Amino acid sequence: MIHTLSFVFIIVIEFLLVSSQQFLISERIALLNLRQQWRNPPSLTNWNASSSPCDWPEVICNGNGSVILLNLESKGLTGALPPLICDLQNLENLIVADNYLTGEFPRVLYNCSMLIQLDISQNNFVGPLPDDLDRLSQLEYVDFGANNFTGDIPPAIGNLSALMWLHLYQNLFDGLIPSEIGNLSSLLTLGLAYNKFATPEIPPEFGKLRNLTNLWMPQTNLIGKIPESFVNLSNLELLDLSSNNLEGEIPSGLFLLKNLSNLYLYKNNLSGEIPSVIESVNLSEIDISMNKLTSSIPEDFGKLQQLEVLNLFSNQLSGDIPASISQIPALKIFRVFRNNLAGELPSEIGLHSKLEAFEVSENKLTGKLPENLCGGGTLFVVVAFSNNLTGEIPRSLQSCNKLHTIQLYDNSFTGEFPSGIWSLSNLSSLRISGNFLSGELPSSLAWNLSRLEISDNKFSGLIPEGISSWKKLNVFKASNNLLSGEIPTGFTNLSQLSVLYLDGNSLSGELPSTIRSWNSLTTLNLARNNLSGPIPSAITALPHLLDLDLSENQLSGKIPPEFSRLRLTTLNLSSNKLTGRVPYAFDNLAYENSFLNNPNLCASSPIPNLHNCYATYSKSSHSNKFSPKIIAMIVVLSAFVILVAILCTLFMFRGYLKKKQNRDLTTWKLTSFHTLKFTEANILCCLTDNNLVGSGGSGKVYQIEIGRHGEYVAVKRIWNTRRIDHTLEKEFLSEVQILGSIRHSNIVKLLCCFSSEDSKLLVYEYMENQSLDKWLHGKKMKTNRGLVHHMVLDWPKRLQIAIGAAQGLCYMHHDCSPPIIHRDVKSSNILLDSEFKARIADFGLAKILTKPKPGQANTLSAIAGSFGYIPPEYAYSTTITERVDVYSFGVVLLELVTGKEPHKGDGEMNLAQWTWKHFSEGKSMVEALDPEIKQANCYMEEISLVFKLGLICTSTMPSSRPSMKEVLEILRRCDTPLSEERKVGDDIDVTPLLVRESYLSNYRRGGNKVANESIDILDGRL
Repeated sequence: MIHTLSFVFIIVIEFLLVSSQQFLISERIALLNLRQQWRNPPSLTNWNASSSPCDWPEVICNGNGSVILLNLESKGLTGALPPLICDLQNLENLIVADNYLTGEFPRVLYNCSMLIQLDISQNNFVGPLPDDLDRLSQLEYVDFGANNFTGDIPPAIGNLSALMWLHLYQNLFDGLIPSEIGNLSSLLTLGLAYNKFATPEIPPEFGKLRNLTNLWMPQTNLIGKIPESFVNLSNLELLDLSSNNLEGEIPSGLFLLKNLSNLYLYKNNLSGEIPSVIESVNLSEIDISMNKLTSSIPEDFGKLQQLEVLNLFSNQLSGDIPASISQIPALKIFRVFRNNLAGELPSEIGLHSKLEAFEVSENKLTGKLPENLCGGGTLFVVVAFSNNLTGEIPRSLQSCNKLHTIQLYDNSFTGEFPSGIWSLSNLSSLRISGNFLSGELPSSLAWNLSRLEISDNKFSGLIPEGISSWKKLNVFKASNNLLSGEIPTGFTNLSQLSVLYLDGNSLSGELPSTIRSWNSLTTLNLARNNLSGPIPSAITALPHLLDLDLSENQLSGKIPPEFSRLRLTTLNLSSNKLTGRVPYAFDNLAYENSFLNNPNLCASSPIPNLHNCYATYSKSSHSNKFSPKIIAMIVVLSAFVILVAILCTLFMFRGYLKKKQNRDLTTWKLTSFHTLKFTEANILCCLTDNNLVGSGGSGKVYQIEIGRHGEYVAVKRIWNTRRIDHTLEKEFLSEVQILGSIRHSNIVKLLCCFSSEDSKLLVYEYMENQSLDKWLHGKKMKTNRGLVHHMVLDWPKRLQIAIGAAQGLCYMHHDCSPPIIHRDVKSSNILLDSEFKARIADFGLAKILTKPKPGQANTLSAIAGSFGYIPPEYAYSTTITERVDVYSFGVVLLELVTGKEPHKGDGEMNLAQWTWKHFSEGKSMVEALDPEIKQANCYMEEISLVFKLGLICTSTMPSSRPSMKEVLEILRRCDTPLSEERKVGDDIDVTPLLVRESYLSNYRRGGNKVANESIDILDGRL
């Protein structure tokens, strides 16, 4: 009997081993078939028939050798999710994040009955989530974020009772938020951020999620109030409802949640007072900035002993800053700028904590700056400008070596400026203008100081010879002080200097004759001094100089004729002792105020207050054989004879031309959209090759003069030898329909159109500077003023063009009803007028987004656009949205920054792909810049931001791209005058845009570095 049992046991064991081996072989076959379905991606070359799947890095098996986890994150997978994935019968964890998978939600997963974790984030899935999603009843972890899912979140998701992690962020959901989510009693994390829900209120049922630790819902279009039921979320640690449209007061119960450590409510319409019942909460960060909170800062804030970050900026807070705040031992970041706070600052702030950032600007604060701000030795930012602060600047700041930004301008500080601050090792920006500070300039500065502003103070003495050691200086403003003596030659060795203001001092002597090292200089203002001698011709060799002011000095001699080389936007040489004639480039009425009070200057043009150079001829000229009167009579008679001959010839053909013209006019139909200054005859008679300025696939473009004062129109002729084909006819009708009905200063104006049996004419306002692509990529261009060789666009003009084009697209997307999508945004369709104001042109491919029928979407019948500008979703989706234009505009931004053509990135990559590769490899942005703007150091922050904005606009996923309204807001806030550096604490708010790419990958790996990484991106440290 015993032998029989042993035999049976052995048979069973052998059977199980054989079955296990066969099962392992079948799962290996399934995995190899998977690889084949995905076209054998290089990332899975280690999958082979000779090894066990349990040894493959992407696979984890259980004790029986069965696959339970498959991690295919970032493997470059394309296509759909194959059905045979569920041949892995015991699969519990499937991670396919960060690939290029397409199609609708993969219902094939319903056959994976053991699934606990499903991560399909950062792919290109489209369409709605299925209503029967609850068939995956075992799910505990769900991440569907960063796809293109649309419509409603299905209520069935509330039936997944085991769910602990739910991420649906950054999709295209535009329906309601289901209240059934409140039934997920085990839920720990809920991420719905970056969706455009249909103006929903937060379901009060969310208050039932008692185990919830993280609720992440910024930019979800929320309205209404924060539910009172949130007081039941006793385990909540992070609450982010920022950048929505919430209103009403903050529920006082929020501050009673003892585990709450991070609260972000900024950029809403919240009102009322800050609750004072907050002493029992373990908050480490409060950010309720940019709302409408009123009243004063409660004294109870001082009871938050764990508080590290306090952001209350951009509200309507008044009263004093409570002294109890200075007693918080964990406080690191203190930001209350842009309020109505008054009174004195707490004297002990910084003494009891390791304060890092202190920002109290734009208030009504009085008294002294606290002496112990840097008591912890960690302070790196002091921003207190635009207050009523008095007294001396604390000497203790001299030992604060981590300080990199000091902004104390527009106060009433007095006394001598602490000398040790000049040389703080990390100082990069020092702005103390508009005070009553005194002292002398130092021989050496902090090695990294790039911006120094001391205007409107009482600094005196000589400019030190040691100024040549200020190597990193980019902006130096010292207007209206008491500086004296000569400008030292060493000053001209500062090769990175771009902005220099020394006006309103007592400087004397001659200007340095050798200034060629000022290669980056764009602004030079030395007005209102006692400078003498000639203007050195070396100034004319400065390649980037735009603004020059040497007025109200004692300069003498002639203006160097080489001045005509300069491309100045402003010039002021008034109130000097200059002689001779004005250089020809400035000899016109545009510069009539540039040469006032120079009695011995003359001009050829009739410029007020200047002599006419021809009136200075001496009387000896009358000794010529023929007097001027006789010469004039001869010229007049000769001209008369020639004119008579020409008129006789013209009259011979006039009748013939008039008859032919009248005959031609009867065949044309005119449709006018504006008041016209010309007739059909003016246009039709000038459609000759002499007026041809361009041609393309749809026809030719002519430049036609319509007046005697240099007025032109552009005429686009769509023409065919037989009949206009269907495509061209459709483009013509689209152009007329759209441009005939919309009006915007950044959209080209269609004046009228003509149509005949075989031709169509579109008449537009003429853009003197033609198209943007010719300035960025053309070697030379022809205007009505002649041939201009390789003109250079400086950065201010590029930014102006970007803003103008964005305004036009923003109007089309957000202000037109229904919205209009251009579908062919590119640099050749951005036209520039005489002042480089941008106009969007060529609406032949544009589409009006009419409201689709229920269950349908706006779709494409064919791919439209130009190579290099076509978004990647055209490869897998026929749905058309405004994000198509955003992608193309992002390419234009990259063109403006890099100078590269859209289809010439590097090798087989287009510009967007090349730029993303360059950025992801950690290479310096400067290496990618157009050489023509690479030296524009004073604009580098703006250039860097536009570079990164271009990257985000060209994200592969449409949902990752910002709207044109967001793009325009960022570009507008880039456009900051040089005289107004962007304020710390008033940084351009691109966090929701630039954080997206970095946040998703880190959040997926368990990190939560949103704030730090967004700051790093903006500071250029990534």
